[in-house]
Order: sequence, then C-alpha cells, then structure tokens
Amino acid sequence: MDGKSKMSNVSGAIFFILGLFFLRAAECRTPANGGTVKYSALSCRKHSALLTDFGAVGDGKTSNTKAFKAAIHHLSQSASDGGAQLIVPAGKWLTGSFNLTSHFTLFLHKDAVILATQDESEWPLVSVLPSYGRGRDAPGGRFSSLIFGTNLTDVVITGNNGTIDGQGASWWKKFKAGQLNETRPYMIEIMYSNQIQISNLTLVNSPSWFVHPIYSSNITIQGLTILAPINSPNTDGIDPDSCSQTRIEDCFIVSGDDCIAVKSGWDQYGIKVGIPTEHLVIRRLTCISPDSATIALGSEMSGGIHDVRAEDITALSTQSSVRIKTAQGRGGYVKDIFVRRMTLKTMKYVFWMTGSYGSHPDPGFDPKALPLIENINYKQVEAENVTYSARLEGIPNDHFKGICISNVTIALTEKPKKLQWNCTDIAGVTSNVTPKACDLLPQKKEVVDCPFPEDRLAIEDVKLVTCSASLPFF
Repeated sequence: MDGKSKMSNVSGAIFFILGLFFLRAAECRTPANGGTVKYSALSCRKHSALLTDFGAVGDGKTSNTKAFKAAIHHLSQSASDGGAQLIVPAGKWLTGSFNLTSHFTLFLHKDAVILATQDESEWPLVSVLPSYGRGRDAPGGRFSSLIFGTNLTDVVITGNNGTIDGQGASWWKKFKAGQLNETRPYMIEIMYSNQIQISNLTLVNSPSWFVHPIYSSNITIQGLTILAPINSPNTDGIDPDSCSQTRIEDCFIVSGDDCIAVKSGWDQYGIKVGIPTEHLVIRRLTCISPDSATIALGSEMSGGIHDVRAEDITALSTQSSVRIKTAQGRGGYVKDIFVRRMTLKTMKYVFWMTGSYGSHPDPGFDPKALPLIENINYKQVEAENVTYSARLEGIPNDHFKGICISNVTIALTEKPKKLQWNCTDIAGVTSNVTPKACDLLPQKKEVVDCPFPEDRLAIEDVKLVTCSASLPFF
C-alpha cells in the first residue's frame, strides 16, 4: 500500500471512530453557560475552587503557570479536611509544568483547553528515572511533565471531555533534528503514588508519551481520547511502567507509536530497581497506529511484566496487535499474558514477538542478561486485510516458550507475503488457527482453548462514586 492509500484508510477509520466517541461524550456534556455537572471519581471533595480565583486568564496567550501552582498550593491545605478540587472553566489556559497534590481532583470543563507552553523556561528539569539510568531521548536529564505528581495518594484528573493540548510539534521538530540535550516532557506523569484516576478527557499532541504512571499502584484510566499524528515521534498513548493493579478501559488512541506500551525499566537499571508491571487489565481499547503496536510489552521490561489481561481490543490500520519487544541484555521477564477477543482490520502483522530489539541505555548492559518469555496466550481473534500472519523471533538458546494461540481466523490482503508464519527460537501450540501456523507451533489434534483468568483483579472491584462540580455562568 502506498503512503497516500495508507493515509486515506487511516483518515477514514479515524473519522468513523471519532464520531462514535463524540456521541458518547455528548451524553455527559453540560450547557456551556455553567451549572452543576456530575462525574464519577474515586473520591468526592469537600472543598472546591476555580482556576480564575487565582488570577488565571483563559485567552490562550497569557501564561497561567503561576495560577495553577498557586491554586494547587492553596488547595493542598485541605488534603486532611476532605480534599479539594480545582475546576478549569471554559477557555484556553496556557501553562508550563505544574505539580499535583494528594486528595485532589483536577476537573476540566468540556470547553476547557489546557495548552502547554512553548517557553522552555517553564519546563523545569527533573532527575532521570532510576530504572532507566538516563533520559530516553538524550543522556541528560528530563523536562518535567506538563502535569506531574510524586508520592501522592488519591488523585483524580478528569472532566466532561475537556482537552489537554501538549502542542508537541515544536518538540517533535527539535527531536528529529537532534537539537535536544534533555528528554522531552510527557503530558501526564505520576510517580511513587497510589489511588490514581485519569478519565474522560481528550489529550492531543503530547511532546512525547501521553500518560505515564510509574512506580505506582491502584490506577484507573478510563474514557480517554488520545490523538497524535501518525508520524509523530514516541507519542505512546498510555505507558504503565513498574506499576501494579492498573485498569485501562474504553480508550481510543491514534498514535505515532504504540497505543499502549507496558514497561518496567531498561537493562541493568531496570534489573537493579526490580519493580515489575503486574496485575494489569486492558479492555475495550481502539487503536490506530500504522507503524507501531496496539499493545507493546517492552521493550523496556527489565523489571518484569506479569499477569496482563487484554480483552475486547480493536485495531485499525495498525502495524501489530499485542507485541512483545525484548533483547539480550534486558533480563527480566514477560510471562502470564492473556489476550482474547481481538478484532483487527488492515494489519501488517497479527502476532509479532521480537528478541532482538537492540536499543540500550549505555555500554554497561550485561549481554548475558537474558529475558524469560513464557506463558503467552491469545484466543478468539478475527483479522482481515493482513500482510503477515505472524513474525515470532525468540533468542537463540533463550527460546520464547509456552505460546498458545487458539480460535484465530486471519483473512489476508490481496497481495500477502508467501511466508505467513515466520518463526524462530519459540515453542508452543495452536488450535483452530487459519492460516496454519509454523511447525514450531503445531496444531493439536484435540481442541485447545488457550487460558484466560476467571478471577478478578482487585483494581476491577474499585467502585467510583458520583461527585459534582459547579461551573461558572458566562
């Protein structure tokens, strides 16, 4: 498919799916002239304030960094007295990076747009992540994320589909030109925290990754629409990183990179920190990413990835479905992965595993640190207009094992590749799979139904409560 055809197919898919999402969003919208809106959250707050109470100006030109910081500092004093919410009303609110506080809600009106400033002086530098050892873009430090928090408890970032715009184009240009000495800012990063909710927002044009919870637990991410150009660099949608008990539901993502990338640290630094991502459920995800994965496991997986459950996944004009990325030197493990009910349309690969994903933070990695890849399960997959059924490449003397694929129907493109299943250094079984898999994944005579856990994760039983926000009249 040529570039023009690819863009046409992707654009059509985006407009169709966005229509469905905007219909859903309209159900919870409130009149533009204010009133009280109801929303679902981990906790309701006793205290409330408007961003304009702190001198903010929503003209899209005036910097409101000081206003955001002053508002959150003031409201932090209510953390032990029922918590507080900061309401961002209709308008365009230009700001640099700001930090959140505990027992706090950031609520965006449907016509509110938080605009990331282009002034680098309003993006302070922060330390590199200990499980990475360096910045992801450059050896130096990192620019703080637009919305940042560390060592927090009970934080909600939500709205009735308000927008956060990272204005990432200038950052993408600098990155591509090799003009950065520090790593680009993410849109939202929450570190060393517990009880986090990010929901019902539209996120566009992040400078790099959009949503990055790291070293955290009990995370609920729901109802996000995430949009970036399909050629924008490293605009991953959601990156749970060394996190436990995470629930990602009902998100629509168009990305220049992986729609969801599950991580746990990079080579020797991730091995040393040793915090896995585990007990993760992803459901009802729609992804468009022509050059990347719907869900990537790795490549930074050196702290381990364990117990991932993905179901009811839709991918359109996307490179691959649930992909494993690793390499010699990573160490760690990817195990107990369960995927079911995927609907895939216009894909390069249905199944893709890579054991030679060769980027390393520095020469200090140990090439003898081999990853363990085992108990990887896919079932109930329908795919159409596919170029390759599978490309499964383990590591010599470190085979990927325990692969189970069942009840899969793959319809090929008009000009498919002759070798549909390219398999090396792997082991497993298949059952009721069309086209027939490679010899390293023999089809069992008896019917095999690859497993999917029947128990529920603790995060799935976290109940949200109905809260309210009073919006100003104009």
